[in-house]
Amino acid sequence: MYTRDILIIGGGPAGLSTALHLAANFPHLAPRILILEKAHYPRPKLCAGGLVIDAETLLQRLGLDVSEVPHADADRIHFDFEAKGLSIRVPKRHALRVIRRDEFDHWLAKKTESRGVEIREGVTVRNISPDQDGVTIETDQGDFRARVVVGADGSNGVTRRCLFPTAPVYTARVLEVITPRHHVVASGAVGATRNDIAYIDFFPIPSNVAGYVWDFPTQVHGEAMHCWGIYDTNLLASEKRPQLREPLAKEMARLGFNLDDYEIQGHPIRLFSPENQMSVPRVLLVGDAAGADPFLGEGISIALGYGALAAREIGQAFQRNEFSFRGYRRRVLSSALGQTLIARWILAQFVYLFKWKWFQILAWRIVKPITILIAWIFVLNWGKRL
Repeated sequence: MYTRDILIIGGGPAGLSTALHLAANFPHLAPRILILEKAHYPRPKLCAGGLVIDAETLLQRLGLDVSEVPHADADRIHFDFEAKGLSIRVPKRHALRVIRRDEFDHWLAKKTESRGVEIREGVTVRNISPDQDGVTIETDQGDFRARVVVGADGSNGVTRRCLFPTAPVYTARVLEVITPRHHVVASGAVGATRNDIAYIDFFPIPSNVAGYVWDFPTQVHGEAMHCWGIYDTNLLASEKRPQLREPLAKEMARLGFNLDDYEIQGHPIRLFSPENQMSVPRVLLVGDAAGADPFLGEGISIALGYGALAAREIGQAFQRNEFSFRGYRRRVLSSALGQTLIARWILAQFVYLFKWKWFQILAWRIVKPITILIAWIFVLNWGKRL
């Protein structure tokens, strides 16, 4: 039987952020943390890999420079409907930094270990049983005992299944593919290609795919590439829909790529809802286990934000020696992160359920100043307020 005061299940951005924020703000707790990761770094992870301003803000606050991770920068982000729409820039910097999750997570894990936190790789958690005095964690390498557990094990994680086996689950579906760089001119940019721009196009919505197709610049082992994908919230799952790959194949064909020539992979994303349960006594959920951005499916900055909030909750719980966490969900929802998640949940209901073509044209092409203002407030720039 192994014993730790704080045991974090999952070594992705949410779990590592929790540990890093604990080490930064409650340094006496750092040696009392153990992270269990079922894989071995660097482990493959499907993810578009976009780091928005908020992710970099939170990492900088921890004294971390994400430019150390191999990346590709997008000068601006296009939000389009049928290849026409609006463009968002960030003054004096890139609008989006795109990383590969295997490289980013490995880098973040090394930074976490350098702060005095232990990570054990290759440990699979099978069951979690909280009781009045602590939590028992059953794994393939024996049982662990902790005073507090953080469930950072993602959309399909065992923590949430053990704690809330009958709770409703709101899950999006995602497909992703990697291709070589573009050789086409970017619209509205004479002589420029699409290789330095991130594109999000909502054209699948009228066909009852409640989401978008994306096209981001990226790199794989130092080689410039592109990451394509399609995201569907499933808000229109009761309607007749095409196969998910069809809109993605259509957009890729428009730009000279044949989807059949590339490996396509898929994964689910558990979405945030204001109804989501986030804790029981002695156990907190963070990251996708608690709920990712329901509008765009963005996960990395949201995961880092959950980690900051959970660390504060845990540190104060140890100061009080009281571990009910009964106010955790309320404090998440009232935080800058929670307010952003609620706003994005509302945006998803409007943008995806008002599926008429005229509405999408209005939102992305005609009322651009209003849409940009909403995006700046609710999609970007919440990290400074956290």
